[in-house]
Amino acid sequence: MAVSSTQFTHSTSPVFPFSSRVALSRTQVSCSSSSMDSGALRKKFMEFPYVSAPHRNLMLELISSMETRIGDSLQPCTLPPDVQYFENPNGSAHASLHLRSGVPSSQIDFILGGWIHCKLPSGGALNITSLSSYLKPSTDAPHFLIDVIQNSRTSLVLILDLTPRKDLILNLDYLKTYYEDTQLDTYRQCLQGLPEVSPYFSPSLYIRSVLSPTAILVGIDTGDGEKSIEEMIQEHISPIAKEIVQLWLDKCASVEKQVGETERAYLAKRDQIIKSKTIEVDLGSSFPRLFGQEVSAQILGVLREYYNA
Repeated sequence: MAVSSTQFTHSTSPVFPFSSRVALSRTQVSCSSSSMDSGALRKKFMEFPYVSAPHRNLMLELISSMETRIGDSLQPCTLPPDVQYFENPNGSAHASLHLRSGVPSSQIDFILGGWIHCKLPSGGALNITSLSSYLKPSTDAPHFLIDVIQNSRTSLVLILDLTPRKDLILNLDYLKTYYEDTQLDTYRQCLQGLPEVSPYFSPSLYIRSVLSPTAILVGIDTGDGEKSIEEMIQEHISPIAKEIVQLWLDKCASVEKQVGETERAYLAKRDQIIKSKTIEVDLGSSFPRLFGQEVSAQILGVLREYYNA
């Protein structure tokens, strides 16, 4: 998943309240997906089967926007079948990952989408959907990130950001170009002005340091209010997310901006640290709770190869 997705959920109760670890062998994982071809696995990913229609439509529209604009710069997904879809033996946890690397001539490193579903002991369910896009060190433009984390019928956590790749104090032009001139903070202000929305603060200082000052990091709780969580997604989250992904496509992914060798080395090192910490802090702390140590080691091992982490 993207930076922060499961780390945020791991730090908020009652998400991931599992005290026992589920043992899941590689053979058991493989049998759930080895019979599927690449088309069936992509269809499985694109189903987003456990979320509401507005939530599913949001993710599909974001993916469609990316693939329409930068699809020629992307290779087909080459993740192993048992990484593209896996579940635990009792069927209480399922996940799908879809990663497309950029072609060698592209400044796209890769895009990664995914969903996780697991039943909670309380009787509810946790659903996480995620989409992130990484650029190569040939450009210093920000990466893109969205996570929608829902663990009840009336509440969710939203993380939406263009994550910076340079120090914003030492590079004030960068701050102005990508965050001030684009008026990104107006989207955060718009959401946080709604009565159902409140700021969410990750207890992880590392996670908070990765995000930009304009990051949308909020909790949404409709409770017994007039609007449902589905209406909040359709009327407020979806329009903002679609505008931000278009902004990223216009200002970041589609602009050829070559950087010098010294700066390229700095960006490569910084990106590498973030990718490694994504595996260690984010996925590495949560996957074993859902899928057991053995399958988690397999999945994370494959992702490390793609992340070069």
